[in-house]
Amino acid sequence: MEVAIFGIMIPIVGIIGIVVMVIYLRRYENEERMAMIDKGLDPAHFAKKPRTTSGALRASLLLIGAGVGLLLGYFLDAKFYMEEVGYFSMLLILGGAGLGAAYLIEEKKIRREAENDRRTL
Repeated sequence: MEVAIFGIMIPIVGIIGIVVMVIYLRRYENEERMAMIDKGLDPAHFAKKPRTTSGALRASLLLIGAGVGLLLGYFLDAKFYMEEVGYFSMLLILGGAGLGAAYLIEEKKIRREAENDRRTL
């Protein structure tokens, strides 16, 4: 096969795979709920946790850190001729710093909520 055919087939197979995965996940989730109802359990007790903003916070700070890392990598490359080393090192260091900042923000938020819960009791 030619390379062009692979270039066309990979996205098609990927999209079909994602659609099939979503369909099967929904199907098995429905079967699980039906089994709970058959056994007399209430599916509401096993509901998913409420959505939080922690995923968006992590992703945003990771991407901000990666962007700043690429910018600093460019400056290192221009000033010290570091080529790929500057880009990858700054990307990983500042991406990790972004995830660390997200962790600290989440922990501070959890502590604040726990403190507010204690005050209301």
